[in-house]
Amino acid sequence: MRLVSYKTFKMVAVVIAMFVAGCTVSDAGDSANADTARAPAQSAAAPTPVTTSMPPAAPVPDTAKAPVVSSTTRVEVDLAARKLYLYEGDTRVATHAVAVGSSKWPTQTGEWTIKQVIFNPEWVPPDESWAEERDPKKSGAPNNPLGRAQLVYDLPRTIHGTNQPSSIGQAVSHGSIRMTNAEIVALAKRIMEANGAGKDDAWYARASSQRTEKFVVDLPTPVPIKVF
Repeated sequence: MRLVSYKTFKMVAVVIAMFVAGCTVSDAGDSANADTARAPAQSAAAPTPVTTSMPPAAPVPDTAKAPVVSSTTRVEVDLAARKLYLYEGDTRVATHAVAVGSSKWPTQTGEWTIKQVIFNPEWVPPDESWAEERDPKKSGAPNNPLGRAQLVYDLPRTIHGTNQPSSIGQAVSHGSIRMTNAEIVALAKRIMEANGAGKDDAWYARASSQRTEKFVVDLPTPVPIKVF
């Protein structure tokens, strides 16, 4: 009886030992299998994408609102004919009668550029002998010899309006070129429009009604003038 029990106990011990060993091998195998399974997953990970920075696109200039500027506008004054001609390129687009300098105070010949337009100019006596006793005249004054508008090219000589319209066509000025007030205003507006300095109707209406206010416009593109 004791013998059977001892054998039985021995067999049980052997079975237990085998069970424990089997469990140990199974854990190691599972661990190895798990490591093996993870390896491919890591190697199959997607590579980090490579990004290439592109240079910013060059800005496109907005020309939709750019003023229309003519570089072909020019003025010629024929002193003998007492005429002023406005050209666009080789085409004469306007002709105006003018008064020019007297024999004592002749209009200078030469070439310049018109850089400025003035509506309702004020008259300041130039530093010349004929003007020594003259007083300045405010914008819009009835006795202002410059009239309604002025084109500045070679101070004190300019192209301007007049308070003496009957002098047009004669050689009676002190060197400047006179036009009627209506024609100098029309010419001033046309030159402004052709050279990127045009104004709206409200601006011109104000310059016409506010006679005591001077309006100065600098031309972005000076206009060549030839006096001969």
